[in-house]
Amino acid sequence: MSEQSLSEKPLAGLRVLDVSTMLAGPYGATLLGDLGADVIKVESHLGDDSRRLGAMRDGECGPFLSLNRSKRAIVIDMQLPQGQELFAKLAATTDVLITNVREPALSKLGLNYEQVKAHRPDIVWIGVTAFGPDGPYAGRPGIDFLTQGYCGVLGLNGEPDGGPVRTGFPAVDVITSLLVSNAALAALRVRDRTGQGQRVEVSLLDALMHAQASSIGSYLATGEPPRRTGNRSQYFAPSGVYPTKDGRHVIITTPSEKFFGHVCRALDAEWDTDPRFHDITSRLANHDELDRVMSERTRQFNRDELVERLIAADVLTAPINDVDDVVNDPQIRHNRMIVGVEHPLLGNVEVTGVPIRFYSTPCRVEKHPPMQGEHTRELLATLGYTNTDIDALISAGVAADRQDMLRRREARKARRAQAQRA
Repeated sequence: MSEQSLSEKPLAGLRVLDVSTMLAGPYGATLLGDLGADVIKVESHLGDDSRRLGAMRDGECGPFLSLNRSKRAIVIDMQLPQGQELFAKLAATTDVLITNVREPALSKLGLNYEQVKAHRPDIVWIGVTAFGPDGPYAGRPGIDFLTQGYCGVLGLNGEPDGGPVRTGFPAVDVITSLLVSNAALAALRVRDRTGQGQRVEVSLLDALMHAQASSIGSYLATGEPPRRTGNRSQYFAPSGVYPTKDGRHVIITTPSEKFFGHVCRALDAEWDTDPRFHDITSRLANHDELDRVMSERTRQFNRDELVERLIAADVLTAPINDVDDVVNDPQIRHNRMIVGVEHPLLGNVEVTGVPIRFYSTPCRVEKHPPMQGEHTRELLATLGYTNTDIDALISAGVAADRQDMLRRREARKARRAQAQRA
């Protein structure tokens, strides 16, 4: 293998069009970009909805910045015939297209598999839906939260005597994004062997069912439904969240007798000789009492002191971190899962890093999350359009660059101000 090939990222030379919005599709494209693909985010003049949701920094939205690193951005109005022509030229240069546009808009915009295949016969086309492309729920709108309801996660999450609770982060979207990137790589492998692209479908519903192999699978095998246990385990004890002297908390869990013995030694206790707690079955039967005596002991220590003591005894433990703890965690920083990238408007922006470590073809975040229309001109130039052509396309509203988007934003502000004065 040549030095040049080892210096390139794993997906160098591949182009991905991200024609999706919000999280599952875009974040799958982001991971492909992290691994070296040239990812182009295609947006309308309205832009990805995530550009308008959440906390803002100098006009750029926090969630969008977090989810869209490693990309370039172009604005195309695909409702116009000229916009479809422009998109066709871009699609002809593309290996993978990711979209979550629903029908009938999908076909109206020229984005269904057969339409895109006409521009690039060996395209890998990935459609992301909430519930699947066909079947009784096909075509319904859906997001992460709804899927947690359908798949029973809301019913399993939370305290036993409390109400249903969704996951505190968009777990279904993130799991789906990983399946999107995995599907792209598998389909590209098929294309390498056969020369054929294909249509691929990924849904939030299927992703969450895949993630529930242990709970749903256990029910299918035994007929015993899983129970809501809060922070406890169904299978072993102790396992939960324990208070500390400084009003904070730690996690302690013991999936084997060995680890329970380590907890006892670390906390100078003889619980493992107590008949109520001497084996897993006894501990599960007396979980409330075990949690009570453990909480009495953990309250004797400040959190950081307790974590250090438990780790020294080889206990399975972790602090309950706040967000500021997380972004400054030494292992997270060491793993480069928080990294800085230069943004032309915001200066240094920290984003999450690449979650896969390649030793021969290392990857790192090099492209900042793009501003809307930021790369329109350079991308159109690579397709053969002259500066005069590009000016004409922008003037006609077929495309937009960064300056045009800023003019439109200012015009909207002026209209709103005028309406408020009227």
